Amino acid sequence: MTQASALIAVQNLSKCYGEHHVNALRGISLQIQPGEFVALMGPSGCGKSTLLNLLGAIDKPDSGQVLLAGENLLAKTDSAVTQFRREKLGFIFQFFNLLSTLTAAENVSLPLDLDPNLKEQERRQRVASILERVGMSHRANFYPAQLSGGEMQRIAIARALVHQPQIILADEPTGNLDTENGQSILKLLSSLVQDEGQTILMATHSEEAAQYAHRIIRMRDGQIQHE
Repeated sequence: MTQASALIAVQNLSKCYGEHHVNALRGISLQIQPGEFVALMGPSGCGKSTLLNLLGAIDKPDSGQVLLAGENLLAKTDSAVTQFRREKLGFIFQFFNLLSTLTAAENVSLPLDLDPNLKEQERRQRVASILERVGMSHRANFYPAQLSGGEMQRIAIARALVHQPQIILADEPTGNLDTENGQSILKLLSSLVQDEGQTILMATHSEEAAQYAHRIIRMRDGQIQHE
């Protein structure tokens, strides 16, 4: 694997937090190829979520380089980073992060609402299509409070996919689900890689969840231990 062909390329990435300079990441380097499903594993506080936040340009590193689809996010303006994230990145969060006042369909539509060039008919078609893809068409007009944990996570996945991103960053996507719903979500993610060619980087504590990935990267104390 070469950096030139990698969809995600990270070099010597470091991040400290707080006045006590807690080292969340210590010189992380990794490469992920298009169409890979990669699991990040390690105990709480090892840097998994920090790494995802840096890759998603939610936060900035203290040093190092992040290349996504060959583009250096650190060299971009805030507006350019926002546009890149909107077009090429999808986020799946452990706690779903659905807006309680919006229906399932309205939550899924949020990433598309930011695109002024997208016509209303196409927006509705995309939302309907992805809801069907995740098996949630029958819950389109339900509010989050009316959905189970597994259903909310499917809606969160639909929202992450509706704008057809190249890269999906998933932070403990099954952490709040029971075994049956968790396996269902993992099978869905696997099918996205196999059938749709998505590239997924998933942080997880679960050995069982990690077995769905092509590759497992184990972290400890802000560093990669081994693969």
